[in-house]
Amino acid sequence: MKNIKIGLGQLLIEGGEPDRNFSRAKDLIIDAKKNNCSLILLPECLDFGWTHPSGINNSKTIPGEFSNILCDEAKKNEIYICAGLTEKDNVNNKNYNSAILIDKQGNILTKYRKINVLEQAFEFYEVGNKLEVIDTEFGKIGINICSDNYHDSIDIGYVLCRMGAEIILSPSSWTVDYNVTEEMDPYKNKWIDQFLKISKIFEIPVISTTSVGYIVGGPYEGKKMVGCSIATDKNGLLTQGDFNEFASDLKIVEVEIKNNGIKGTQIGKKIYK
Repeated sequence: MKNIKIGLGQLLIEGGEPDRNFSRAKDLIIDAKKNNCSLILLPECLDFGWTHPSGINNSKTIPGEFSNILCDEAKKNEIYICAGLTEKDNVNNKNYNSAILIDKQGNILTKYRKINVLEQAFEFYEVGNKLEVIDTEFGKIGINICSDNYHDSIDIGYVLCRMGAEIILSPSSWTVDYNVTEEMDPYKNKWIDQFLKISKIFEIPVISTTSVGYIVGGPYEGKKMVGCSIATDKNGLLTQGDFNEFASDLKIVEVEIKNNGIKGTQIGKKIYK
């Protein structure tokens, strides 16, 4: 059993502006280190922004130019980084909505390609075909991305847990209509219900960081990302990020990672009891 302090980096993402996005990401990484975080979780497609047209032709390989920026920051600050990037696969000349986990020595431990790609994003990203749980000094980490946690795709989280995940990290880019205000429930429990379900069944933390800012270009132009990142564990909601559509900020949560000892058909009994 280990405790780990995680920074939820709600990153202001400007569509098609990777230099400015990475500059702000670096600031959040430094801030997380100063606050003694062992890991920082950054949003989905932090380079170009989710479904921004510039990502189609300007995406980079992993490893590659953009992942190297994050690897350098992880090594420099001696912190684990989990973040979403737009990945170019030169083998098939296709793009993927990917997430990587980097250790504090700057090594990419694993790469995940999003499976539950939204229909509106088919022209931007291919569907991934692999799930993996990676051993780290903190325990076994599973990664998924944003809509992988929809009600109709919660089995992706279930499979990660069946594979032994002791924590799930989920870079995200949750979007709402431009007229949604702080007084409203921005996600109508769309996310928190799913995270709580996984956390309570498998007794693990589920952490998801989303971006902030207005979406420009692509099928979601005019919508906005307002933060409200979420961390849950078996006892319920641990923290929720601020409603914020204009600036990057950092929330910090300390979670307990442990092996609950259940596996195989024991898991089925908990799900379907």
